[in-house]
Amino acid sequence: MKNTMMKWVVMSIVGASVLLGSSFVSAAQSVQERCQYHAEPGVNPSFQTMNCLLTETALDFDVPPEVVKAVAEGESGDWRHFDENGQAIVTEDNGIGVMQLTNQSIYNEQMLKTNLVYNIWAGVELLSEMFNRNDLPKINDNERDIIENWYFAVMAYNGIKPVNSPILQETGERNVDAYQEKVFRVMNTYGLLDLAELSFSTEDFHYDRNSSDNIEFVTEHYEFEGLTKSKHHFKAGQVVAATTDDVRVRQRATSDSSIVARIAKGEAVTIDERFMYEENESRKNHFVWYRVKTKDGVTGYVASSYLEPSEASPSRSFSDVPSGHWAEEQIHYLVDQEIIAGYANGKFGTNDPLTRWQAALILVRANGASLTNRPNPGFDDVPTSHPYYQAIAAAVDEGLFSGVSKTMFKPGATLTRREMAVLLQRLYKFPAPTSTHPFTDVPKGAWYEDAVHRVYGAGVAAGMTKTTFAPVQEVTRGQFAVFMARAMDESFRLR
Repeated sequence: MKNTMMKWVVMSIVGASVLLGSSFVSAAQSVQERCQYHAEPGVNPSFQTMNCLLTETALDFDVPPEVVKAVAEGESGDWRHFDENGQAIVTEDNGIGVMQLTNQSIYNEQMLKTNLVYNIWAGVELLSEMFNRNDLPKINDNERDIIENWYFAVMAYNGIKPVNSPILQETGERNVDAYQEKVFRVMNTYGLLDLAELSFSTEDFHYDRNSSDNIEFVTEHYEFEGLTKSKHHFKAGQVVAATTDDVRVRQRATSDSSIVARIAKGEAVTIDERFMYEENESRKNHFVWYRVKTKDGVTGYVASSYLEPSEASPSRSFSDVPSGHWAEEQIHYLVDQEIIAGYANGKFGTNDPLTRWQAALILVRANGASLTNRPNPGFDDVPTSHPYYQAIAAAVDEGLFSGVSKTMFKPGATLTRREMAVLLQRLYKFPAPTSTHPFTDVPKGAWYEDAVHRVYGAGVAAGMTKTTFAPVQEVTRGQFAVFMARAMDESFRLR
């Protein structure tokens, strides 16, 4: 039976690749391996496995897993893809399977029915595309890891018709029956979240209730406070805190296990490892579990819903890196790795230009290179008395850095985006992508072209626009922190 099932899985993946190329094939294989999913035709997986499939696919697309799991719950109920007869669930409006994709000609309809992983993959890809639309309102800085920022993307997933208006024009009351409102209630209920209530008014939207035309969004940008970061991005060693009183620390990753400790609201604990899924396969939890260590040294498991980044977290000690900052997680990650630090005045300097000596210091730290017994690189502007002579000498000796000439390093010069690409490529050796880069301002054959091509293909750096890379633009400390984190940890990379 197992050989038959695996043959079916492979055939399904290959069938999808005819339409989608290798992108879906590699993604599907990776997700199935991570979730240890062995598909059986017409059979729904356990809740534990479905949680994993939805979560891992969401993370691959840089979508909050809480959003994806709530969409799947709201669409299919009980995360079911197949009915009792082993056939894909298809609604009256032709919504297919667990993600209820409707009228999507770019996807293979038969594959949407027979291949659960393909259905999830297509749904998450579509949801991500909704978030990237330019005709929908944006919330705050439009950070992808903030759950409430996905409000309008979730709305668009179902349609921006009058029926989904957040506000009823006739009464000014909240439209509790709008699709996105239902999905957000699912997140609160099954994900044990307390999402911020987003305030809207009738003046924000224009529509005719009796028309089939789309809603006109009058207000294009909103500013809200108290928003919620996804709970699926905590890293080992990160300090987090309880969001409520009397949070139970369990012996195992299930509420069926005994309580080994209790933590109060705001009490700090340390993440011990990457999250785990509910070990009881019959429990449909939208949250995941983190193994944590308390201040008393007790180790146990806490539901992700009850954790948030702690004020004691290193990145939050910087006065210019407030909660929700676009580079907060990446800066936090690099500080935890002891690769980067802030200034003595308590700031990180996110918008300050990154100098060449700073880049050299960061690279040798990331490489774990020794700073001692390195040959003198012979730069006139980097004497042995220079405060960062050792870091520069190590970076040059390791082949990571070179001078602007044989005798000059220019340690105080600002690093450019093209130099950034070359440095990261030298250290991490990203593979050559199969497709070409789209940048018209990166000349063919330029000394940095291959590096730009590779860091772009690896998801480490994007362009400034769809067709420009801005190779000579200066790199800030905040930007370089993001590039470094993406290079070091694939979970930060662009998809």
